[in-house]
Amino acid sequence: MRLALDLAELGCGWVNPNPMVGAIIVKENRIIGTGYHHRYGENHAERDAIANCSESPEGATIYVTLTPCCHQGKTPACTDAIIKNGISRVVIGSADPNILVGDKSLSILRQHDIIVETGVLKSECDALNPVFFHYIQTKKPYVIMKYAMTLDGKIATVTGASKWITGKLSRTRVHQDRHRYAAIMVGVGTVLSDDPSLTCRIPNGHNPIRIICDTTLKTPLTAQVVQTAKTVPTIIATSSDDAARIAAFEQAGCDILIVPKYQHHVDLQVLMTLLGERNIDSLLIEGGQTLNWSALESRIVHRIQTYIAPKLFGGETAKSPIGGRGIREPSDAYQISPPKITVLGDDILLESEVLDVHRHY
Repeated sequence: MRLALDLAELGCGWVNPNPMVGAIIVKENRIIGTGYHHRYGENHAERDAIANCSESPEGATIYVTLTPCCHQGKTPACTDAIIKNGISRVVIGSADPNILVGDKSLSILRQHDIIVETGVLKSECDALNPVFFHYIQTKKPYVIMKYAMTLDGKIATVTGASKWITGKLSRTRVHQDRHRYAAIMVGVGTVLSDDPSLTCRIPNGHNPIRIICDTTLKTPLTAQVVQTAKTVPTIIATSSDDAARIAAFEQAGCDILIVPKYQHHVDLQVLMTLLGERNIDSLLIEGGQTLNWSALESRIVHRIQTYIAPKLFGGETAKSPIGGRGIREPSDAYQISPPKITVLGDDILLESEVLDVHRHY
């Protein structure tokens, strides 16, 4: 199962909104086939492993990190392939929460006298696909808020300079996450101040869909995200009804998404629903303090990534990661889980889950 997990990771960034899944086929204590879900729309891990078998898998055991599907989607049901090829035992890591799968797959396999075992390395397998588990049940993206700051909590100097706070290893990790997740989102303020490209700059990386939250459509037509919109998918979420300006962005290749307002900005809850309808299962927020606060206040954030560099900027007016009106009492704080800590050169990455994300919006 650990080998299957390693294989599953190879699908990272390519299979969204499907899960990452790996499979190993063992016969007489020998591995005879390995596979994983390579890309969205291609064979699932089970069918890939069967196709790669060095001999007949009849009587073999298949180890798979997620419950095999039993329904026709982009590809045929994996349970059919398991049954057809005479596999006699299925060992599963994670249970699939998809209502089209659930316990149905297990029942189908057992009806064909196939031994089924579940929950093997369950926690490790579950940790592989939090995005899929969230998206398949809510039809909304799993949202990660990312920011980099100094030890005194600054994301820029008093002049607004912010390049670079963290080191090379941290910046590489950020680009790996841009590859991992389906989309990246910033506010128009970030576009105006930094003119970012918001692309993935690792070898063979996958560019995320770029989303700009721009309530009044202030994004310059000369911005990098607009100028490159015909090669990198770009969505501008706005509440503007300026038909001429909308047409100019569309001509440049941007996809304009009209979203109602909430507290003077695009309604982020509505936006998440609209993005989910477009099969966007995950979203990395790399905005400034204004968007960060709006995202928290709108209850759309599930995970926080905080990169901390061993530097001090000081300055009363130097910006911190989260702005907005803030909370009034410590008891009103947004609660997050104890962080997972990763050392990246001189920097530290803290990753926490937002515990009260489902509180009433």
